[in-house]
Amino acid sequence: MAGNKTVNLAIAGCGGIAREHLKGYARINEKEPGKFRLVALNDVLEDSVNAFADEVEKLLGYRPLTFLDTRKMLKTVKPGAVDICTPHCEHHRVAVECLKFGADVMVEKPFGVTIRASKMIIAAGKKYGRIVATAENIRRGVNQRTMHWLINEANLIGKPRMFYAIHASWSNPLNTKKWHWRIEKNMSGGGLVMDSGAHFCDSMRYFFGEVDTVYAFVGQFEKWPHDKQGEIFYSEVEDSWVALISFENGLIGTWSWTMAAPGHSFTKVVYYGSEGCLLDAGDVFHGPFDNAVLILKDGTQRTMLELREEFLKSIGEERRNRLFPHGFTDGITLECYDFLEAVQKRRRPEVDGEDGMRAKAIAEAIYESAKLHAAVRYRDVLNGRISKYQDPIDRANGLLGKKR
Repeated sequence: MAGNKTVNLAIAGCGGIAREHLKGYARINEKEPGKFRLVALNDVLEDSVNAFADEVEKLLGYRPLTFLDTRKMLKTVKPGAVDICTPHCEHHRVAVECLKFGADVMVEKPFGVTIRASKMIIAAGKKYGRIVATAENIRRGVNQRTMHWLINEANLIGKPRMFYAIHASWSNPLNTKKWHWRIEKNMSGGGLVMDSGAHFCDSMRYFFGEVDTVYAFVGQFEKWPHDKQGEIFYSEVEDSWVALISFENGLIGTWSWTMAAPGHSFTKVVYYGSEGCLLDAGDVFHGPFDNAVLILKDGTQRTMLELREEFLKSIGEERRNRLFPHGFTDGITLECYDFLEAVQKRRRPEVDGEDGMRAKAIAEAIYESAKLHAAVRYRDVLNGRISKYQDPIDRANGLLGKKR
């Protein structure tokens, strides 16, 4: 039933991204006290969950209950909603458990460690009649909303034709880093293609629609040592990729990134249409940025800041308040607010589990193409017909039977 009843919220996973979510919830609490109450925290590390509880107390003025076990938290507190910020390989386990206990969930990107894991979360949401959201913040920024508008409503670059999102740089492989679960493929699912890359995959769909075909190289040119309590582990995930992505609307995109290119570093991001282009000098994951410039055939140029103003004027007060409630422009605050609104009003979140899985399937298509040394149809990856890259990850996470 729709309403404005206080959402009893829990956070599962108390690492870095959860802290950013907490800041977002604190901003929301300033504008709408009583919209939610953070009733519980859950993490497998006692020091982490206790330190996080300290931060909650400083920001919100009260201390939630803390748990080292998700099921115990669910049984004890019975939260109405859970914000899941665990390592990627735990997303499906925690989400399904929460949904089973009657809680709505928001799952950090990438939505699942594989397509099979993602489908499991979505199926559980349908089975138990709960809301499933994906924590995707980038598309909610003012520049990204402006980008969607100038392509799909204002038609400022004409019919989209192609884009190039390319970055090359050098990171010294001799510099040993501290171990992190992200370097182990079975825990992370992969490297930046699906980690920070999840943002760009969602943005591609948001700006340009569905993908048709992917042809890609993914590789590791250098060995990257990481120290885990005195023992050296080498990263299992990519340091480079080049992907050629075709869309159902005819657009062709080139998306490439490497940190294994010594001697010269550069970033180039350009979106071309039949009437001009948008030139962005940011990175290949999070743009467009404030310094982006629209350049038309006749040489006319308009800055992103000018375009933003035109976009905000064109959409009217009602739509502006819907996209940026209380004047929020920070994407994480907006994703958290949207989740709370969806829970309170029993409506679909803007980026639901299906959206999260479809964005993820672009990243998985890149991995699958590289594994097969062939172009792959996006829908074959989305539907699970192609999964050679993902199968070992699924097997390690109990999503497939043991290999005979």
